[in-house]
Amino acid sequence: MSKLAVGLAEPVFKVTYRVIYGDTDAAGVVYNANYLRYFEIGRTEMMRAWALPYSAIEELGCILPVTESYLRFKASAAYDDLLTIATSLVEVSKVTCRFHYAISRDQEGQRPQLLVKGFTAHACINRQGKLTPFPAVVMEKITALLPKGEG
Repeated sequence: MSKLAVGLAEPVFKVTYRVIYGDTDAAGVVYNANYLRYFEIGRTEMMRAWALPYSAIEELGCILPVTESYLRFKASAAYDDLLTIATSLVEVSKVTCRFHYAISRDQEGQRPQLLVKGFTAHACINRQGKLTPFPAVVMEKITALLPKGEG
C-alpha cells in the first residue's frame, strides 16, 4: 500500500458537522486548513465514543501530536453545508497510530458527495516530548478499533 493511500476500514465512526460562516474564506468556501480541524473532530469524537477521551489519555501522561497529515481535495464545502466526517483507525504500533478520514456533503435526495479524504499519523509522547509506548489500557482500547484481522 502506498504511504499516501487512503481508505476507510470497518469499523467506521461517523459524526456530522454544519459548516459555520467563520470556516469560510473570501471565496465563500471552507478554507483548506479547516479540513484538518474536521479531521480532529472525527478523531476526538471517535476516541470519546469508542475508546478513551483524549483527556483520559493525557491524564495517563501521554500526548498524541500529529506527526504527518495528508489531504486530497475533491470538491469544496460552503457555509451551512452539512458534512459527514467518517473516521477509522487503520494502524497502531507501540508508539504510533494512523487515522483515515473521508468528509462528504450530505445532499437531500442525492448520494453524499466526497469532498476530502486523508489521514493523520500520531506519535505517543510524554510530557518531556520523548516517544513513549502507549499505556496498556490505551493500547487495549485502540487496538480494538482496528479493522478485523489487524489487531
